[in-house]
Amino acid sequence: MVVDDFIDSLEAEKGYSFHTLRAYRSDVFDFLDFYLKNRVGENEDIQVVFQDRIRQADRAVLRRYLALLVKQGKSKRTIARRLSALKSFFNYLVKAGRIDLSPAESIPFPKQEKTIPKTIGIDDIFRLLDSLPDDTWMDKRNLAMFETFYSTGMRISEIHGLNMEDVDFKSRMIRVFGKGSKERVVPVGDRALAAIEAYRRKLTQDHQAVFLNKDFGRLSTRSIRRILDKIVLACGMNLKISPHMLRHSFATHMLDSGADLRGIQEILGHASLSTTQIYTHVSMDRLVAVYDKAHPRS
Repeated sequence: MVVDDFIDSLEAEKGYSFHTLRAYRSDVFDFLDFYLKNRVGENEDIQVVFQDRIRQADRAVLRRYLALLVKQGKSKRTIARRLSALKSFFNYLVKAGRIDLSPAESIPFPKQEKTIPKTIGIDDIFRLLDSLPDDTWMDKRNLAMFETFYSTGMRISEIHGLNMEDVDFKSRMIRVFGKGSKERVVPVGDRALAAIEAYRRKLTQDHQAVFLNKDFGRLSTRSIRRILDKIVLACGMNLKISPHMLRHSFATHMLDSGADLRGIQEILGHASLSTTQIYTHVSMDRLVAVYDKAHPRS
């Protein structure tokens, strides 16, 4: 089946995660549902029907689909993501010899407004981490996990996939497999390493995954978010904090303290420096400090 083959190629060639592949599949099928509306019989497979009408899916069809997304009130970010998935899908069809030209090739992405990342102040970060109990092995796991989040700026998917063999206690480095299975090495602080060691000492046997659930399997990203919500509520913080905000806060606090933007880019695993530069808009403390120091009448 054409969509199945496309997803298989992404997994084999790009090394995309399960969640990314699921998003691509969902986006492509959303377009197929639009394109083949009222054309698929009750017992027919939509992929088979599409293969018979594959060459009729032209630029005009794509534009009508994108116009529908706008009418439905979809955000520019969502529309851009779906268009990106369709561009990849039609490029695959060209390479596979199913079509001659991609109808999505010359369709531009919607212009994105640059949103300033939401961050947490240093005092609130310390309050959050210092409020964590360390009585049980799961308490110690939570402390180790969120110390590692803030110490390294890792993504939730990277924390989820972290293995013990990737943590080098001697060199104070962690090997991270990021988006598209791209490997990088990031430094990690003593507090996070000490918390990981204290947590792992409570386990009665070795496990490959660093952060474990109650059944000693790998902790899911959904569980990580749920744990963070409970911790924030328990310590009385009137904030909505997500794991990605810890990553944003790591980058912003590093920049405020004088870290080099290029170095932050490498630690975060950003392919482009322009992605990292958004944190310069957040670092108002640093901007005000520079202004106060330099302006003769500040």
